[in-house]
Amino acid sequence: RDAEILRELLGARTWSLLGQSFGGFTTLRYLSVACGGIQKAMFTGGLPAVGPHMDDVYATTWRSMAARSEEYWTRFPADRDRFRRLADAADSGRLRLPDGQRVGMERLRRLGHLLGASQGAERLHYLLDLDPSSPAFAHDLAAALPFGGRNPLYAVIHESCWADGTATRWSADRMMPAEVREDPTLLGGEHMHRDLFAEDPELEMWAEAADLLAEHEWPQLYDADVLRDCQAPGAAAIYFGDVYVPREHSLATAELLPGLHTWITSEYEHNGLRASGEGVLDHLLDLATGRRAA
Repeated sequence: RDAEILRELLGARTWSLLGQSFGGFTTLRYLSVACGGIQKAMFTGGLPAVGPHMDDVYATTWRSMAARSEEYWTRFPADRDRFRRLADAADSGRLRLPDGQRVGMERLRRLGHLLGASQGAERLHYLLDLDPSSPAFAHDLAAALPFGGRNPLYAVIHESCWADGTATRWSADRMMPAEVREDPTLLGGEHMHRDLFAEDPELEMWAEAADLLAEHEWPQLYDADVLRDCQAPGAAAIYFGDVYVPREHSLATAELLPGLHTWITSEYEHNGLRASGEGVLDHLLDLATGRRAA
């Protein structure tokens, strides 16, 4: 609704949108409430589930990350024992960042988020190849962890992006499979965990707010009936191996939009737009304008 006010103030009859990841979620929300204001809608790794509960989405992403973890250990087998030793250090309180901050096991597990991006496996490997007692390792570990004080709102409201008419109630934590919880080498991705707000001193002040938001009943974000009637043309890059935004849910959502053309590709990971902006955007524009059939 804010975007519609801005569009009208700018005097634009319609405008085109490009939504990467969460930007795609907001674009779909826009289509649900003001389809007529959109000339073209393009999505990159950003078609959310419409209908399935967020618990189902997190169950899917945990399975995907378990499989991606095994792929990584197959590629770099020596790293598994290195990671187990780090997990032991995390469990015993010996794993620390340069400022003395403790890194617990679940926080360490979230290094798996690197595996959802192009060159992420290499980045994780280079980290694990460092001497864990060295300053280089401590600094690189701090830089690699996904949630922290630099962007506290990312940690506080991240799960709510999946809350389509429900409360989150720490969904990622609740949906973690037992086999993952028992095996520290099965890594997490964009899976928030409540204990981080007690562990990270920069996030500690946000703990109460995070708990309140976890119990907040969010309104329904997407209207399937409106989306079925929306004639705005568009295109979506759906990454075949996306461990953040599950392919199967994205494909089901794409079926709702009559004017949307899909490009299902294994060429890129979730960060395809950053990895190859010109190639991805040109492909989507060609699809959206009819210059390319598929």
